[in-house]
Amino acid sequence: MTKRVTVSLPDDVAAYLATADNASAAVADAMRAQMDRRAATEAMLRAAGFEVTEAGKARARAALARLGPEQRAEIDRRRDLLQSGDWPAEERRMGDAA
Repeated sequence: MTKRVTVSLPDDVAAYLATADNASAAVADAMRAQMDRRAATEAMLRAAGFEVTEAGKARARAALARLGPEQRAEIDRRRDLLQSGDWPAEERRMGDAA
């Protein structure tokens, strides 16, 4: 069963989806991957002895600051370098870019 959903996306994401053979499948795959990561994180926390509750997740989300424009720009820069194969050797060794 499927359901039609309308969403607003950033321009770069919309441009990527416009090139996808099946945009619906690309979005579904991305969402399933996110769902799997969340489930795996919760399972690891529980295995380590943490009690994961909805109230605890809400507290953690409220305590963590959203990424600012500068942080998002740096993430985009690093992604572009990795995708182009131009990641500087000194940043690969250090594991962090300035």
